[in-house]
Amino acid sequence: MSLDRRTLLLGMAAASPLAMAGRLWAAPAGGARLLVVFLRGAYDATNIVIPTRSDFYYESRPTLAIPRPDPANSHAALSLGDAWGLHPALRETILPLYQKGNVAFIPFAGTDDLTRSHFETQDTIELGQDINSSRNYRSGFMGRLAQTLSGTSPIAFTAQLPLIFQSTGAIPNIAINAVAKSAITERQVRLISEMYAGRPLASAVDEGFHVRDDVYHAITEKLTQASRGAASPKGFELSARRIGQLMRDRFSLGFVDVGGWDTHVNQGGATGYLADRIGELGRGLAGFSEEIGPQWDNTVVVVISEFGRTFRENGDKGTDHGHGSVYWVLGGGIKGGRLAGEQVPVDQQHLFQNRDYPVLTDYRAMFGGLFQRMYGLKQRHLQAIFPIVSPMDLKLV
Repeated sequence: MSLDRRTLLLGMAAASPLAMAGRLWAAPAGGARLLVVFLRGAYDATNIVIPTRSDFYYESRPTLAIPRPDPANSHAALSLGDAWGLHPALRETILPLYQKGNVAFIPFAGTDDLTRSHFETQDTIELGQDINSSRNYRSGFMGRLAQTLSGTSPIAFTAQLPLIFQSTGAIPNIAINAVAKSAITERQVRLISEMYAGRPLASAVDEGFHVRDDVYHAITEKLTQASRGAASPKGFELSARRIGQLMRDRFSLGFVDVGGWDTHVNQGGATGYLADRIGELGRGLAGFSEEIGPQWDNTVVVVISEFGRTFRENGDKGTDHGHGSVYWVLGGGIKGGRLAGEQVPVDQQHLFQNRDYPVLTDYRAMFGGLFQRMYGLKQRHLQAIFPIVSPMDLKLV
């Protein structure tokens, strides 16, 4: 019985995102690894990396503000130095990494997109293009990076290939949070492979199916051992450990997104909704650092969000769409334990449009500086990735 057209399309969809024959499964060994974590929904950076020396912060957030550092108060901010503190939900996870010099925070970071639209600004960041020019939705900045580098093994840990990895080359994607055995049967795999036999894409299709099965078995075997056969829990904490395993052994360039950061109502302060979310993120990132093992020293993790949130809390005990944010850069080789980049006093005078953090570090300049140091890219290569922005060397690696 012949396959119907829908089944053929399903088979091709399962194969084509993974079709990188002869390149994808070369183990990255000791080479540099990069993971970008996108917090979709715009996380409230001001309540995570807290301007504890700012009286204006405490005046602007009468119900949301995190108390100034105080060893006797478990709900107080964790000191990061004279002017900044860290949310107490990160006490056991991110703070120890910061104290080891494995984490740097970049306040006043973001994009020149002023729409304050989630989708518009997410697209802006993922594409990494000039916002004053027409957009090419088939060219994301990590896709361009993968094309520029040789010998990389890219992957998106997402259900759909994100804009950030769009490119002329094939890049695999897999929903790491809900890995299930493919609906494509062995018989269908065989028929699809026979259909491509003798054609230019034959080896790529075969390799795609091989990668799909290999990733599935690598993840499920790990989960079976850890859970003793119980149903696998969901959430970024567990997903990050899976990602760490795969980037340790298989991939060198990764992307994952984490949703749920749009906190207009009942955001909470030291406890509550945002505290729970940031606690999960912290455990996930700490778990990733453990799972990737010795390769942590060769790894850079960058945590970004589309924009920050309003500096003042709103009438619903939440925050609204803002502008500048705080980015995180983590890794065993990071020159961290500090806040990097240009900074200004946190007061009303320095707010953007009297409501938000300003953007003093453009995300493209920050990434460009990282790529320059991590990969030794020349200016012409960096211009191919970010056409109109010069790299900013924050000396993070």
